[in-house]
Amino acid sequence: MGEDWIFLILLGLTMALVSWCMDYTSAKSLQAYKWIQGELKDNVPLQYLAWVTYPIILIVFASLFCHLVSPQAIGSGIPELKTILRGVVLKEYLTLKAFVAKVIGLTAALGSGMPVGKEGPFVHIASICAAVLSRFMSIFSGVYESDTHKMDLLVCACSVGVATCFAAPIGGVLFSIEVTSTYFAVRNYWRGYFAATFSAFIFRVLSVWNKDAVTITALFKTNFRMEFPFDLQELPAFAIIGISCGFLGAFFVYLNRQVVLFMRRPTALTRFLTKHRLIYPGAVTLIIATFTFPPGFGQFMAGELMPRECINSLFDNFTWTKISGSPAPAGLGRSSAWLHPHVSVFVILLLFFVMKFWMSAVSTTMPIPSGAFMPVFILGAAFGRLVGEIMATLFPNGILFDGIVYRILPGGYAVIGAAAMTGAVTHTVSTAVICFELTGQISHILPMMVAVILANMVAQGLQPSLYDSIIQVKKLPYLPELALGHISKYNIFVEDIMVRKVKFLSSQSTYRELNHLLETTTLKTIPLVDSKGDIITLALEPSLVKTVTPAQEECNGPVLSPAPREPATNHTGSGNTELPLHILAGSAVTRQSVSSDMCRHVIKTWEEAELDKPVDMEQIRIDPSPFQLVERTSLHKTHTLFSLLGLSHAYVTSIGKLVGVVALKEVKSAFEFYYLHYSCHIPRF
Repeated sequence: MGEDWIFLILLGLTMALVSWCMDYTSAKSLQAYKWIQGELKDNVPLQYLAWVTYPIILIVFASLFCHLVSPQAIGSGIPELKTILRGVVLKEYLTLKAFVAKVIGLTAALGSGMPVGKEGPFVHIASICAAVLSRFMSIFSGVYESDTHKMDLLVCACSVGVATCFAAPIGGVLFSIEVTSTYFAVRNYWRGYFAATFSAFIFRVLSVWNKDAVTITALFKTNFRMEFPFDLQELPAFAIIGISCGFLGAFFVYLNRQVVLFMRRPTALTRFLTKHRLIYPGAVTLIIATFTFPPGFGQFMAGELMPRECINSLFDNFTWTKISGSPAPAGLGRSSAWLHPHVSVFVILLLFFVMKFWMSAVSTTMPIPSGAFMPVFILGAAFGRLVGEIMATLFPNGILFDGIVYRILPGGYAVIGAAAMTGAVTHTVSTAVICFELTGQISHILPMMVAVILANMVAQGLQPSLYDSIIQVKKLPYLPELALGHISKYNIFVEDIMVRKVKFLSSQSTYRELNHLLETTTLKTIPLVDSKGDIITLALEPSLVKTVTPAQEECNGPVLSPAPREPATNHTGSGNTELPLHILAGSAVTRQSVSSDMCRHVIKTWEEAELDKPVDMEQIRIDPSPFQLVERTSLHKTHTLFSLLGLSHAYVTSIGKLVGVVALKEVKSAFEFYYLHYSCHIPRF
């Protein structure tokens, strides 16, 4: 328990420092970007050149750096993490190289001003940090070598990742449970909440220390009235926002997947872009920057605003339709970018939403570290703001209640839209809690929950979540979720999908059989049985390792020995055929005094004798209790067990005898064929 406290404090402190440094660096980068624009405002062609060149350099750098250092750092990281938490080993995803590539690449991407987010990649960064810390802590305690304990800590790391992005510890824990866990162990609650709270606290303290804030406050603080936040007449509008965001969120996932699938098709264009991998991110950045150029088309869609400025302005207390065409009031600030002397606020909001919609869907497919949470959050806020401005127009004098007239708050609609849209894309309801913590107010708690639930109901009926969509496109070995009311209709058992031809070892197996098995299979674990006779009784499960003998090291021979046994010392011979191996392996006779041919001959002779000996099971690491199923275990129960325990495979037995083996691949294929195919629970887009 004490070691876990230390681990969680180290994890929270590290991630808070990393998050603050990334935010600070990217903010300075955006300040430099805007300063250049201000300095070149008298020369529009040069201003345009700088506007498009600056983000292209950063995006191309991020793509190239990740490609050279660690390609696993590309993308969000949450789909891969979901797969890892289901018991699948993905190489290089939780390494220090991936950490460096993810942090540097993401910082460059955020500093470019492109519509990419931080939340997904930061969950991956936190998970890498937890994995590295686990390896460090294993020096002091063996519990950190346990796979189960490592998985528990990875779940906590997901909470920390979200918490340090938004300073939202409660929403971070809930979001990590919804996104990464099919079954959540309650024992991890205190770990997740403690680490998330500590990291969020340090993250905001660093902002106070840097004088970015006076005290610890919400990241996007709002000041909506508390005594009468909304009227019951507004509830239908909130419901419309939720239902509409459900359709829009599903379409966003569909559009994102179609862009990825298009890039994977074997066409001349995609082959060219694959060969010249920096052209695609550069071209996407050029197109987006061109459309958002402020003196150009960007003036009709608030193109000059950076992501955080968009959120702060969309959440403000002003009603833009009432001040459009009149002198800007004091305190309007960056919200003035939404007001154009010749264009309606409705047109600007609609253009912003439509343009940013496809820009966000495309930009998240670039080969850089990028998340979709923040771009979708901004899209939802813009849509909610649009509905709020419409309501303010329909009720220009506000709503009368108890003799007092309360005006419509379009900013509140923006907060509800942001929560509903992100909930629809991610298939979570914890986005409502994240919004409460982001804004520092819970005045719109009821309509926000209604909108988020409605958005989820619609989106889940149309499309998978964005993370599950990426899993499907990448063909990761991840079991799809079970839905109610379908699988029980089909009498499918594990014996229908298991592999019956099982490679195994017995207690009588020789080193020759073991050597042949190692050379002809890529299995990481092999079943060990009592005897080869009667259909073999499952007993143990060995993890096998090839080793090199001292004689081979001395002679630098290429042949591997099948087991870590010391060579016999009583082999003697004469002439050029045999020499004592202990002499060959010792220092009495050097490599120069023995010919390489004789060395190889001696090793070969010794190996042939050793290969016919029975395997010494004491030299092999053995799992005494591999997971077993019986033949009549249903596919539904098999799916549940694999998901609950994070299994990669299970052995099938009949009255104690080994009859087959079923792996994650077989369960996934069978489930998709029998369940998804026949239940017609297939995405309709």
